[in-house]
Amino acid sequence: MASLVKIAQAGTLESSDIMITVAPGPQDSGIVIELESIVMAQYGEDIRLTLEKTVAEQDCNDIYIKALDRGALDCTIRARVLTALSRAGAVLKEEIL
Repeated sequence: MASLVKIAQAGTLESSDIMITVAPGPQDSGIVIELESIVMAQYGEDIRLTLEKTVAEQDCNDIYIKALDRGALDCTIRARVLTALSRAGAVLKEEIL
């Protein structure tokens, strides 16, 4: 299981990007997501699922994620999450990189 050592972030608040901040969560808290998006009504659930799936693929648990979305595509969301996890000290699985 990948564990975070510190708070980290990746991304920008530019159009078509997403700012991801990850932080270690309390023990047994699971994956907690705070999401703000300019396309929340249309794609909020899809963004949330992409965040959850990306973190789960890395075996990260007990994590807090804050996502400020400006219309990012799924591939951008995944890339930002993986970068933030890496910066926070998680050792990423090679096959995902």
